Amino acid sequence: MITITNETFGNIPTLHVVKEEARKEKNLPTIFFLHGFTSAKEHNLHVAYLLAEKGFRVLLPDALHHGERENQLDKQERDLAFWEIVLTSIRELEVLKITLEEKGLVTKENIGVMGTSMGAITLYGALTQYNWIQSAVSFMGTAYYEIFASGLLSNVEQQGLTIEQQVKEKMFEQIKPFDLSGQLNKLEGRPLFIWHGTEDKVVPYSLSQKLYSELAAEYDETPWKLHFMTEETGHKVSRRAVLKSIEWLNQHLCKVSS
Repeated sequence: MITITNETFGNIPTLHVVKEEARKEKNLPTIFFLHGFTSAKEHNLHVAYLLAEKGFRVLLPDALHHGERENQLDKQERDLAFWEIVLTSIRELEVLKITLEEKGLVTKENIGVMGTSMGAITLYGALTQYNWIQSAVSFMGTAYYEIFASGLLSNVEQQGLTIEQQVKEKMFEQIKPFDLSGQLNKLEGRPLFIWHGTEDKVVPYSLSQKLYSELAAEYDETPWKLHFMTEETGHKVSRRAVLKSIEWLNQHLCKVSS
């Protein structure tokens, strides 16, 4: 039986999805699933359920200003807080991992991270910081922080909001250390699955295509650790992509029994 419990890890509201009989096992391969902008942890339970059926432990945290942590920010305020949310989620990944270690529920040898849209953007930043992430799955995200941030700023300004140059510069300074595109060596050949719809109007498909092209040389000796999957669809993850990514994680993160 698959159980779903709402728990708090390091003050972070998190759904914990796992087979009941394996709940206290230490060596289960563990997946952190990071949701998208304006979404919440509950919105990805279908993916977590399928992973748990395969024998994974899955943790789905609410990002800052989302789900149980949502506050009274209006749309414009939350749009402007995008990078604050991403950087907070990167820091909180470490908190979640340490908390699970203290509970004896995880070892650093079997941790994967999946993310959708904003969650995938967070994932790419986390890969610059944490070598304990053993495998990663990006659904319609981007590793090109500075390029994407420039596009977001343009969209906000087109809505009539003026942003001071000093504010812009501070933002770029804050995100630069987490921009994986300028430090691809930090991947260190770790397994990476990239999925992106070619018709995506929210996060440009071209950036995932560009990343894959740049990484192909990095993974020349281990091409099976890098997978790029596309479909003719927009900003919505397909069932086919979900199933393929789970199959891929089952091969690359750790052999688990269903």
